Amino acid sequence: MDRRSFIKKAGLGAGGAVAASTLAAPAIAQSTTDMVIVSTWPRDFPGLGIPAQRLAARIAELTEGRINVQYFAAGERVGAFDSFDEVASGNAQAYIGADYYWKGKHPGWAAFTAIPFGLTYTEMDAWIKYGGGQELWDELAGEFGLKNFAMGNTGVQMGGWFNKEIETADDLKGLKMRIPGQGGDVMAKLGASPVSLPGGQIYENLVSGAIDATEWVGPFNDYFMKFYEAAKYYYFPGMHEPGAQLALGMNATFWNSLSKTDQEIIKAACAEENAATMAETNANNGVYLNKLINEHGVELKEFSDEVYDAFGEAAQEVLEEAMDHSPLSKKIFEAVVSARQDIGSWMSISDISYSIKRNRVLGISK
Repeated sequence: MDRRSFIKKAGLGAGGAVAASTLAAPAIAQSTTDMVIVSTWPRDFPGLGIPAQRLAARIAELTEGRINVQYFAAGERVGAFDSFDEVASGNAQAYIGADYYWKGKHPGWAAFTAIPFGLTYTEMDAWIKYGGGQELWDELAGEFGLKNFAMGNTGVQMGGWFNKEIETADDLKGLKMRIPGQGGDVMAKLGASPVSLPGGQIYENLVSGAIDATEWVGPFNDYFMKFYEAAKYYYFPGMHEPGAQLALGMNATFWNSLSKTDQEIIKAACAEENAATMAETNANNGVYLNKLINEHGVELKEFSDEVYDAFGEAAQEVLEEAMDHSPLSKKIFEAVVSARQDIGSWMSISDISYSIKRNRVLGISK
């Protein structure tokens, strides 16, 4: 299935798409509130852009037109990485993206997407909802005039696409790799040159040789990016994003102007899409990994323990530097470390132990 066919089947192709604001026209005249949403991903972008569009449409539908949603993909109103300032300034009411893109504004933002050796989806979901994560997110976002909610997750990501084998940490030296967030900082400490590029620009840079490697998400998302045309080594597991949390970030003034009912609707729509995106990703990753290997000759490779140990040492340095930034940054990252220990220790004897033993008994292998 090519990318266009995929989009048509998803019901979001250019010919069949409708503006989110037209999806739920009210039966009678009523006052409406405009909500301009800007995204960090291109329109009809498999795996990330489509869930963003889905959320925008769902907010319009559930509010029965009280919130008039206008959705703009990356580049349609502002550039992908300009979304934060567009919303913080009040020029738009919300963005959909990955908050680690804003770590240059405050390192604490990385904690609410993913940090190297951080939280998996299950652990992140527990921390945000019941471990104080949302409250810390509110505190950080409040300093920038924002209000944020989780609206999707990619799960444990792949380690990336490389045009050469990575057998030791020395093989990373001099490598130009597209990798944002603290994962990029880890790579820099190991001698690589991290590059931050929006999703729509990665393929052309990889094909041209401007970059030697890239991470993106996982087989479901990566298949449609056609990275296999430029790099054949596909490494796992990704240390950089073990459960990348996606976000709806709203201008706080806009959020506070909404009725309690509409606030609850937006929260519910985000929670619905958060679960849907993860389920959709898990349902498709195995299918598309098989396609990459069997149809395109991709070589699946596992990072060695030596490479992973090097990742771990560098990740600890990056974490300590982020903690040193400010009292709030220290509080946020200490909370993540605590959640990683407390929730992670339970996961090690529940989901993880069960999966390992089940797969051994049934012969399920990678």
